[in-house]
Amino acid sequence: MSKEHLKQTLSPLSYYVTQENGTEAPYTNEFDEHFEEGLYVDIVSGDPLFTSKDKYNSGCGWPAFTKPVQKEAVAYTQDVTHGMVRTEVRSSGADSHLGHVFPDGPPELGGLRYCINSAALRFIPISELKEQGYEAYLKLF
Repeated sequence: MSKEHLKQTLSPLSYYVTQENGTEAPYTNEFDEHFEEGLYVDIVSGDPLFTSKDKYNSGCGWPAFTKPVQKEAVAYTQDVTHGMVRTEVRSSGADSHLGHVFPDGPPELGGLRYCINSAALRFIPISELKEQGYEAYLKLF
């Protein structure tokens, strides 16, 4: 998709986050306190990224997940902006900036915390997976 098309179809915040490596404000975003069962997909491509089964309340102000739905769903790059060294998480299919991954997640669940911007995600409730073409993911629930 062209940048122009994305500017017309995404909200300004979603465009800023996914295409300009932005970050939304903590604690005021759509999915931080959202715990309905379902699938989180890339807002740009619709590619599945995370499930509600792997979401937890980390207290960081953004949605937190212990792992992606599939290893191949995300890609990693080193981010040295803002005077820090972090691991950036991007969607593999659309190369959307999603957020960062940190090694301070629940140890019993692998120890990772995927800190993801709500503006990079679209949520599909479990009751709508089949009608929206994600029937294969029903088995995860």
